[in-house]
Amino acid sequence: MATAATAAFFDLDKTVIARSSTFAFSRPLYQGGLINRRAVLRSAYAHVVFLLAGADHDQMERMRDYLSSMVAGWEVQQVREIVAETLVDLIEPAVYREAIVLIDAHHAAGRDVVIVSASGAELVEPIAGMLGADDVIATQMVVEDGRYTGEVSFYAYGEHKAAAIREVAAARGYRLEDSYAYSDSVTDIPMLSEVGHPVAVNPDRALRREAAVRGWPVLDFTQPAPLRRRLPGQDAPPAALVAVAVGATAVSAALAWSAVRSRRTGVRKPPSRGPRHP
Repeated sequence: MATAATAAFFDLDKTVIARSSTFAFSRPLYQGGLINRRAVLRSAYAHVVFLLAGADHDQMERMRDYLSSMVAGWEVQQVREIVAETLVDLIEPAVYREAIVLIDAHHAAGRDVVIVSASGAELVEPIAGMLGADDVIATQMVVEDGRYTGEVSFYAYGEHKAAAIREVAAARGYRLEDSYAYSDSVTDIPMLSEVGHPVAVNPDRALRREAAVRGWPVLDFTQPAPLRRRLPGQDAPPAALVAVAVGATAVSAALAWSAVRSRRTGVRKPPSRGPRHP
């Protein structure tokens, strides 16, 4: 099968799904005896902060350290089994309908779809499979004798995401200047800056300001809907979303103008699988 010439890179949390993928599995991990009640409560608090304000650099670094210490000693196979057993119930209802429309439209336009997330690969890969994505860039933990050591071999965050995207593009032959990227977080500016068509989705305040300065389109996803309800022909894709996905230059410019206009008025307008990295 020929490799696609371009790709669409999607952040996961608050961009494709309306929650933190890591927090979503805290209850089944607790029920499986891997974390205690205190860890569940701490995760719940972090999740609320994340949904309300996003995550800055310091918070992302603290999250890496916390997760590293928490997973040390866990059996990888047990984690994979817990994720597989609970994936549909926990994640599927939280997927944004608008994101699925975009993913489908990018595939229809002949682009590969790559999920790029700071969450662990054991969580991200099954979610990406459920979404029909072609590849995954995610955080990788060191494993010895079937257990996590607590060390991180690759942290998919900030500039590391951008570097991984460049590596994947070089390996697959993607033209990044004609590719797309979607994210909600200011920490993903390096990732968004790698492509010719960056789009801020449900952006935190800092990213919304940056998008205004750079003239990037802004989309607000508001409709989490279970994938199982998406029957063929059930819903027509919103015209603005399809236009962004298929890469019409004129419509991309119109979306950027609309974002500027919305800020001025105070009104928001809704708008082949290969080797994985690393």
